Amino acid sequence: MATSLLEEKLLSGEFVVTTEIGPPKGADVSGVIHHVDLLKDMVDAINVTDHQSSVMRYPSLGACLLIKERGGEPVLQITCRDRNRLALQAEVLFAYSRGIQNILCLTGDSVDVGDHKDAKPVFDLDSVQLLRMIRTMESGVDMAGNQLAGAPKCCIGASVHPEADFMEAQLVKFDKKVEAGAQFFQTQGVFDLAAFRRFMQYASQFDVKILAGFIVLSSAGMARYMNSSVPGITVPQELIDELAAVEKGKGLAKGVEIAARFIRTIREEGLCHGVHIMAVGNESVVPELLAAAELVGVHR
Repeated sequence: MATSLLEEKLLSGEFVVTTEIGPPKGADVSGVIHHVDLLKDMVDAINVTDHQSSVMRYPSLGACLLIKERGGEPVLQITCRDRNRLALQAEVLFAYSRGIQNILCLTGDSVDVGDHKDAKPVFDLDSVQLLRMIRTMESGVDMAGNQLAGAPKCCIGASVHPEADFMEAQLVKFDKKVEAGAQFFQTQGVFDLAAFRRFMQYASQFDVKILAGFIVLSSAGMARYMNSSVPGITVPQELIDELAAVEKGKGLAKGVEIAARFIRTIREEGLCHGVHIMAVGNESVVPELLAAAELVGVHR
C-alpha cells in the first residue's frame, strides 16, 4: 500500500513529473504560495530545496507545510550539512506528523560555496546513512534503539549524477543508496543524453524509479556560471552556444525549448520513469515547459 500520492503514482507505472521551488531569503512566503497554486495541479509533486548551494533561506519544512495546506503534494528535501542525528530524526517525525511523507535525502553542499562561509558544517550523517536512519525509524525505533511512540512511514528518495566525471564512484554510491532503501532518484541536471542512456542501462537492473532532472537555463551566462560555481553541473559548450545565439531577452525561452526537447526525447524513448524540472527562480515558466514537452493534461 502506498504511503503517499507520489508513491502511488510511482508504483502506477505512469510517467511522473515533479518540480521544485526555492524558498525565499526572508519571511515573505507570498511567492511560494503563488508558485504552489500555479503548479500543484500540473505536476505530481513539488520539492522544496533545503538551503540550496548552502545559501540560507526559509526552511524546506515550512514551505512543504504551505504546499500541503494549499492542496499540493510536497517533497521535503533534507540535507545532512546543518543538523546532527537528533535534529534529523526530529524533523522526520515532525514532517510525518503533519502529513509530509515524501523525503529526498541529500548530503548537502559544502558551506564554502554558500553565503555563510563561517558556518560550522555538521555532516553527522551522509545521504546513505540518512536513508538508513529513516528506514530504522519506520521499524519503530530511533538510531539509539529506543522505542518510538508512533513510527513514521515515508516514501524516500535520493539524488544521483548520471554525468559525473568519475562515474564508477557515483554508481557505487547509487548502489549503497538503493541498498539503504531509496525508492526513487531525482537526478542532477541532464545535459548529455548519451551519458544518461548509459546510466539507465545500469540503473534499470534495480527496482527503483528514476526521474531525470532538467534545469531550465535562462542564458548563456547562467550556463557558464553553473559550470564554474555549482557543484556537479556541466553544461556542454554546444548548449551554451545555442543560448548565446538568441537575441537579447530570449534566453529563457530558448532554455525552455531546450529542456522540452530533452524531455520529449526521453519520454518517446521510454528511457526512465519521469522527470524532475528545476526552473531555478523561474518557476512561472514550468507550465509553458510542460506544454512544450507535451505533458499538459497527463497528470493528477
